[in-house]
Amino acid sequence: MLSSTLRTFTLLTATLGTLSFTALADDKNPTASTLEGRWDISVQSDGKTLPSWLEVTHSGHSTLVGRFVGSSGSARPISKVTFTDGKISFSIPPQWEKAEQDLVVTGTLDGNKLSGTMVSPTGKTLTWTGVRAPSLAQTKAVSWGKTMELFNGKDLKGWHAMGETNQWVVENGVLKSPKSGSNIQTDQTFSDFKLHIEFKYPKGSNSGVYLRGRYEVQIVDSKGMEPQIDMLGAVYGFLTPNELPDNNADEWQSYDITLVGRRVTVALNGKTIICDTTIPGITGGAIDSNEGEPGPIYLQGDHGPIEFRNIKITLPK
Repeated sequence: MLSSTLRTFTLLTATLGTLSFTALADDKNPTASTLEGRWDISVQSDGKTLPSWLEVTHSGHSTLVGRFVGSSGSARPISKVTFTDGKISFSIPPQWEKAEQDLVVTGTLDGNKLSGTMVSPTGKTLTWTGVRAPSLAQTKAVSWGKTMELFNGKDLKGWHAMGETNQWVVENGVLKSPKSGSNIQTDQTFSDFKLHIEFKYPKGSNSGVYLRGRYEVQIVDSKGMEPQIDMLGAVYGFLTPNELPDNNADEWQSYDITLVGRRVTVALNGKTIICDTTIPGITGGAIDSNEGEPGPIYLQGDHGPIEFRNIKITLPK
């Protein structure tokens, strides 16, 4: 049993740790706690809006850390986020960029909005804005309706290529991307759903299924590997599958995916590998960072040959 002195010290330490992050703030003197949380970010680049995402949390009494997702790649850890007098700054090393210098981000917190500039690893200065990401929490159980076909097995009706050229073809009831090219998405957009999709890839190939166009469930030849955050069955960069009941390359496989709010369940070849787990934010390659809006199902076709069939969706009643 703790002595009264030790109990008092423990309580005081915990209280001080809490106060350092939850002290009252105003617009002129924001504290670290006002920055903590998840932020949906829009980056302006050459007249285009690119999606990004930021999460800030505390580590111990006085240090802020985080994660960052750019318009491509996966979530990257931030070892320290500096936040003083409403000004935020951090830097992270390049990931897939062919450059050596860090990404440097600076900004200002104004109420529930962030804005600032970032200097890319290639030296380009971009402007950005951020808003708090929605929780997407669901309070009621979903009652599911009828299942409908998203792919008719005959042509591309209901789908459109996302790039300037379209390499996608339909052959013998199969939607094929025979080589790297454009991604493809549904004309319709969706919020909560159950998705069944079957896929096949040649050895060494890579693709993905994007839920609402923002959260990628990875498809990649991972036979014989341990589950990883960027391998088959993962929500790319965020959620690692419990196991990999995968088939060999050039064999058909299936995903059954349920997405309700941010909570996702993924079954690979009939076995649940991610169970009712929260997706923190958008993954690289997302269509936008507007997480509160419905979005399409999109299939990645820019990382190698891939085939899909039997694509079906079930929506709430």
